[in-house]
Amino acid sequence: MTVDELTTTISDMYRSLGDRSAFDTHLHPDLTIWESDADRLLHGLADLHALRDRRAAEAAGPAPVTVAPEQFHADAWGDTGLVRYVLRARHGEDRPDTCFRVTDVLRRDDAGWRIVHHHAEAVR
Repeated sequence: MTVDELTTTISDMYRSLGDRSAFDTHLHPDLTIWESDADRLLHGLADLHALRDRRAAEAAGPAPVTVAPEQFHADAWGDTGLVRYVLRARHGEDRPDTCFRVTDVLRRDDAGWRIVHHHAEAVR
């Protein structure tokens, strides 16, 4: 079922977090990105890599213990899919979880389902 393919794509992507090349296979090279800590719309993988590098340089404390999507709601129309979910980063016992509301638009092509637009908003 296509909806299951969409949620599996998102889950597989986050399971590969930490391995940029594996993670990025789930992203269309020309994707657009809205992130809470970016001051503009990001275009393409080069902008995403720059954001990741900035985050790594500014990181305070250890990386999350786990990062996983939950509370999926997905729809598909032909080769276009829309997945909404909460992304939860668990930091361990001494720090509270960090959550983001995420909407991903995916397109199916010869490479499979890939994200063409990602919008993440920190939940405060």
